[in-house]
Amino acid sequence: MAIKFQYNKTSLQQQQKQLKMRERTLPTIKSKESALRLEVKKARREIDALNEQLEQGIQGYQDMVALWDEFDPTLVSVTDVQLSTKKIAGVVVPVLDNIDYEVKPFSLFSHPSWFAQGVELLKALATLGIEAEFLNLKLEYLEYARRKTTQKVNLFEKVQIPGYKDAILKIKRYLEDEESLSKASQKIMRTNLEIRAAKQKERLAQ
Repeated sequence: MAIKFQYNKTSLQQQQKQLKMRERTLPTIKSKESALRLEVKKARREIDALNEQLEQGIQGYQDMVALWDEFDPTLVSVTDVQLSTKKIAGVVVPVLDNIDYEVKPFSLFSHPSWFAQGVELLKALATLGIEAEFLNLKLEYLEYARRKTTQKVNLFEKVQIPGYKDAILKIKRYLEDEESLSKASQKIMRTNLEIRAAKQKERLAQ
């Protein structure tokens, strides 16, 4: 991104103002980027742990696979998922507060004794699955915010701050050269006037 500027004092003041603003803001943005990186790592660890639990739960399901033909999966259904939001490193992310299940009544006398265990296993697997969805969504939000923040840090550090510094240097050099030329011109004019005045005196003296 090219920094637009003019070779005058007003433009110099504008460039200096923009540079100061970015130099003042950069530490805050870098701090946010660092916090987001930590939160992204934390979210990934949480997802890995949850996936491991899910694998173990599915393994428990597979251990009972021969019995599942007798089980009625419609016995368990999700009736409500309660959500909220919270800010993590300045990013609003969804939070899973609670999951409500409905379990249809069934008779333990007319169903196998493991049905109750099957109901709890289904609820546990459903809970892990829903939690995994929310953690992935949370990670997606945090990762997006981290990428945008990193882009801003790079823009400030590698493009804008060097660009404004370069513009300020160019304007200062131009103004200094202009001032030097002006002083040189004034000196030449003064010298010429002094020479003319001296010649005039000589003529008058004769």
